[in-house]
Amino acid sequence: METISQYYSDPSFRVFKVPKWRARLYRFLSIDVWGNIPSNLQRACSAWYSSFYQKPISKSLIEPYIRVNYTDKDYLEKFKPPNGKKEFESFQDFFIREFKHLPETESPFVWPCEGLLCDEDRVDDLGLVCVKSDIRTVATVFGIDRRQLPTDYTFTNVFLHNKNYHRIHSPIDGTITRIQHVPGDLVVLRPWIYKDNPSLPAFRNERYNIDITDTSGRVWYLSIVGGPAVGTIELARDIAVGHKVSKLQEVSLFYLGSTCCMASPISPRFHTKNTFVEVGMPY
Repeated sequence: METISQYYSDPSFRVFKVPKWRARLYRFLSIDVWGNIPSNLQRACSAWYSSFYQKPISKSLIEPYIRVNYTDKDYLEKFKPPNGKKEFESFQDFFIREFKHLPETESPFVWPCEGLLCDEDRVDDLGLVCVKSDIRTVATVFGIDRRQLPTDYTFTNVFLHNKNYHRIHSPIDGTITRIQHVPGDLVVLRPWIYKDNPSLPAFRNERYNIDITDTSGRVWYLSIVGGPAVGTIELARDIAVGHKVSKLQEVSLFYLGSTCCMASPISPRFHTKNTFVEVGMPY
């Protein structure tokens, strides 16, 4: 199991090792400045910024990006361009790359995404959070009343760094019983800015909430949360209320950075807070 120290030692996570003064500056700029910009202006700025990565010229970034961020020189061999394309035509194509073959697993419960598990706790042990002067519970993330979320469920939050695979998959076999779009802000997601509460952006950012009821009748709550430069959270084909999904079936994708929260009837068996998870790993 990869630990946070190993994960942060990766070149793509050098930004986490910053002096305290710089961390405070980043927090000020991210929360007090960017975080107070109106949501519509945040989205306009994000769309302008992310538009570069859709241009053909951005394709030139893919090779050096892989060389800097991955120790495996053949990293890209297990992926293919999206939407049936024969090659990556832009950096955005690389960002939303698809698996050539889904991971194989015999576990009935799997992680739906890849990234850093920056928050993990039982619902009944989680406190209240103040967001824009409002006091909220973790149920707010999933757009439900606090009485709907069993207190013995486990809440997890996985932060997807830019280098991570950015598609979300179903953690179980089940049926989609609710889909909800929640408008919101696009504040910075990086957990090192929110050391006291790494899940704070999930309470205030734009997101899609998807409930999947498993074959035992238990509801698994997913919240797919956008951040700066996320122009779109796109649901996969056939993701609709009443449709059945199979374990590891694609649920959605992100265009640039993101995070994924989940409230589940079981706790992670092999991972703890501040460890790295991957799509298809046993949950």
